[in-house]
Amino acid sequence: MTGAAWGLAAATFAASFVEFVEALTIVIAMGMTRSWKSALVGVGTAILALVAFTAAAGYALATWLPESLLQLVVGTLLLIFGLQWLRKAILRSSGLKALHDEDEEFKEQTAAAKSAGEVNKAGLDWFAFVVSFKGVFLEGVEVVFIVITFGLSAKDMPVAILGAGAAGLIVLTVGVAVRRPLAMIPENTLKYGVGLLLASFGTYWAVEGIGIFGAGGESLSWPGHDWAILALLATWFLLSVALVSTFRRRTRTREIAPTAEVNA
Repeated sequence: MTGAAWGLAAATFAASFVEFVEALTIVIAMGMTRSWKSALVGVGTAILALVAFTAAAGYALATWLPESLLQLVVGTLLLIFGLQWLRKAILRSSGLKALHDEDEEFKEQTAAAKSAGEVNKAGLDWFAFVVSFKGVFLEGVEVVFIVITFGLSAKDMPVAILGAGAAGLIVLTVGVAVRRPLAMIPENTLKYGVGLLLASFGTYWAVEGIGIFGAGGESLSWPGHDWAILALLATWFLLSVALVSTFRRRTRTREIAPTAEVNA
């Protein structure tokens, strides 16, 4: 594969990996505390719903929008999505927001499952079914969004699907083997990297899509073409590092100020 294809695969793999880990935590919590049968039926139902959603969304984006408008829409959405992830990563890295902990998430889901009342319908534990369905579907929608937008904008759906599929297979295999949340995965670091990738690709495609407003409506071209993505990635990384450093200094200043007043 080309360098661009490897970058596309890495981006969809990393982003999808995070979503699969979060979905797995929910399903394991429901299975261990309520009913594996109901949790797995919820997973299966969510997958069927995702297939239908993927077909409809993919067809609509691929056929209804011209290339430049597609790049503008997809790029803008990816940029917004990426900046949300990047914002959380910056706050966590600077100490202004607690790090995400899969073990803690598992404990919260388990506690909720144990405290919920018994509601059985059609031979299923309804609580386990609904929570598993919602968790897998919502996380899955994000994976679908990432795969479709990356694949269509890069004109390489197979590579985008391959990246997400590999992530899902690895998470599922490890999850079945250990039967516990994958807390050993550096999820916060992954989210930081994914935020950088989404923001970089989003900026790249959004700027290309601005060409829709030109006379011919053709996409704009970056200097260096795909190599420009690396420059954007470096730019977003340096900006995020600067923000983390700034927020850390402010945090330390606030912590030192009360201490100084007490000592005075």
